[in-house]
Amino acid sequence: MTYTYTWSNAEQTTLKREDENGNVAFIPTDPGNRDYIEFCNCGATAADYVASPEPEPLTAEEKLNASGLTVEELRGLLDL
Repeated sequence: MTYTYTWSNAEQTTLKREDENGNVAFIPTDPGNRDYIEFCNCGATAADYVASPEPEPLTAEEKLNASGLTVEELRGLLDL
């Protein structure tokens, strides 16, 4: 089985292992972990960690829609 490895965090405490079928496992960099030992002994390298981009902030309309409130309901809450 062929695996690709990627660091899953900037601290390099966890590896993401993916096989050719898209199955994913997260492996802690614990010297007692058999999957981590296998990684260290197989000569593979891990791709660098890349942080996910920050999501775009929601617009006022998106926030209102996500709340499930109508404009009238929201106004009623603000008048408390």
